[in-house]
Amino acid sequence: MIIRRSLLAGLAALPLARPFVARAQTAALRVSTAAPPSDFLSKSLEGFKEAVNAANAGIKVDVFPASTLFKQGTEVPALQRGTLEMSTMTTFEVAQQIPEMGLFNRAYLFRDYDHLRRVFDGPVGTDYRALVADKMGIVILATTYLGTRHVNLRQARHVAAPADLSGVKMRMPAGPEWLLLGRTIGVSPVPMGMPEVYLALKTGTIDGQENPLSVMSAAKFYEVTQQVVLTTHMIQPVFINVAKPAWDKLSPAQQAVVQDAAAKAAAANQDGRLADERSIIDALKERKLQVDAIDLAPFRALADKVYADSDAAKAWDAGWMKRVAAA
Repeated sequence: MIIRRSLLAGLAALPLARPFVARAQTAALRVSTAAPPSDFLSKSLEGFKEAVNAANAGIKVDVFPASTLFKQGTEVPALQRGTLEMSTMTTFEVAQQIPEMGLFNRAYLFRDYDHLRRVFDGPVGTDYRALVADKMGIVILATTYLGTRHVNLRQARHVAAPADLSGVKMRMPAGPEWLLLGRTIGVSPVPMGMPEVYLALKTGTIDGQENPLSVMSAAKFYEVTQQVVLTTHMIQPVFINVAKPAWDKLSPAQQAVVQDAAAKAAAANQDGRLADERSIIDALKERKLQVDAIDLAPFRALADKVYADSDAAKAWDAGWMKRVAAA
């Protein structure tokens, strides 16, 4: 009895044990993009990062521009392997895994920016996002405007038709449908990552590149080129997306924070880019670049022929093509 009283007295003298509290882990979302830091897309992703981190929702976002974390073209496999959480993705990367959606890579598919928005903001866009989530395991959070792509040449030349670009070594992103796009404008396509393009233009490894004017300006290609030809061959969307496993680990409240920040980033990118496109031609001319508006009919005709003869285009879903045209 004496021993028991002593034991109880000793236990009573001990400090009270603190209850165990489980501490929620912070979800890390790393965003990889090929866009240079000065481009509107990278700037908008920095805004996305700031908005999510400031929400104190248990999420930490880091942005890696200019392919500093993953090389351009390797982001989608990294998302699917679970070694990356977020990226910017193009329709070309989707088509590599869902060939019937290659129609979205077609030159001269969209009539203008408003047509692009009607497509991706409407039922076509809803079905597209569902298909990508189901078949690729990637959730598209927002569709934004990458710009209208034009040809940019190291040395000025007369260009009135695709034949005038014959033999021109034109940098294109890697992938068969990018190379097919190059053929629709008459060039000899050379696959190359975006970070390599400036030096390749400077040294003459390539004769030109094609990109939206705002990307061209942000990457300072005006320092190593002489001419822009307004081929307008692609009005291009780009997606802000997240790997589905990473998305599913977030709580509904966290998902709402990320979704809202992605929508605001998409709007900031396209508002800035559209405003820039309205003024950038004058800015390029001030930098002594030759900027040529041309008749697009010969380029549209060549695109029709190239796609009609292409095996890749035979895999495209004709029903979706009609829906896009009707949007």
